[in-house]
Amino acid sequence: MNKQTIQTEFETRYGKPTLLVRSPGRVNLIGEHTDYNLGFVLPAAVDKEIIFALSPSSDKQSHFHALDLNETLDFDTQNFQKSEKTWANYGLGVIDQLQQLGHQVPAFSCVFGGNIPQGAGMSSSAALECGLAVGLNELFNLGIDRVDLVKLSQKAENEFVGMNCGIMDQFASVFGKDRHALKLDCRSLEYEYYPADISEYKLVLFNSAVKHSLVDSEYNVRRSQCEEGVALLQKLGENVASLRDATLPMLEKYQSHFDEVVYHRCAYIVKENQRVLDACQALANQDLATFGQKLYESQHGMQYEYEITVPETEFLVDQTRDEPAVLGGRQMGGGFGGCIINLIEEAEIDRIANQLAQTYKEKFNLDLEVYIADIVNGTEIMIDD
Repeated sequence: MNKQTIQTEFETRYGKPTLLVRSPGRVNLIGEHTDYNLGFVLPAAVDKEIIFALSPSSDKQSHFHALDLNETLDFDTQNFQKSEKTWANYGLGVIDQLQQLGHQVPAFSCVFGGNIPQGAGMSSSAALECGLAVGLNELFNLGIDRVDLVKLSQKAENEFVGMNCGIMDQFASVFGKDRHALKLDCRSLEYEYYPADISEYKLVLFNSAVKHSLVDSEYNVRRSQCEEGVALLQKLGENVASLRDATLPMLEKYQSHFDEVVYHRCAYIVKENQRVLDACQALANQDLATFGQKLYESQHGMQYEYEITVPETEFLVDQTRDEPAVLGGRQMGGGFGGCIINLIEEAEIDRIANQLAQTYKEKFNLDLEVYIADIVNGTEIMIDD
């Protein structure tokens, strides 16, 4: 779905667009489940994106047209409710948040479409929210800064859609930088870029095609186990507001006081935060071998301490461990399936992907989807050619 296709569809329906916006999906290189523990994450915006064409409406109604689905929602920006069209609620939530902040949102028309794979964990929802937020901010001169656009996009998903996501996805979508990873401090929202110009290597995602329904319930369980660990440390006299403040020596000192499972959950988070910092240092040193090793260490922690992997993703990661052209890999996302992210020598991608697809099919009778991701800039207004 390219810019020209979106523009042509808009012209057919609503006339010439005033504005074109592109908003990317993201991958999280390392730092899983650290966000709600107020720790560090290392995402990057990637070249799978949604493109929007926007203009003030020529009538009193607003119009959303999702080109990929060939579905339209016509609505009144001053009086709307949650839609039965799930995709529309991500956009309606943005309008709702803008209005809660006191901004007037006149009627507008919008056509959007993109190439972010559904269910691959690249956060098409954040791309939709952020692209529309940046677009409406520009279209109607609302004067909202980019950090606040990120926050309202997250709140749109939390409050209107009803998904209790952290802020990483929206932040990466807006603040991504070409050929750089973005280290985000989820407590202060301070961020820093690290060079990820990985030249002869590529980020490759293998989609396991498995998504267990456990993910939402188990996410909440993990979150409460982390909170239980913090409460115990506080009770024992430690000055910690979240697991971000905990250290491994601190956990080890009180290990006998912990439930064994809660201890392992907390240990994973503390170690994963450090892995993010180590991975950033490796990128700064252009040490891709160490960076890749951190991915494998993260996988080990997710498998044996946080227990959010599944046999399918474990198999996919294990198949790459003895492959010299693969520097590292791990399951990406909330857990219990989804994609594994790998750092693979570009010249060897086809061979490895074909080999892995064959062995995966033989083992699980599942087809393997492969995505190659390049790191790009975040959400931006597109220059009209």
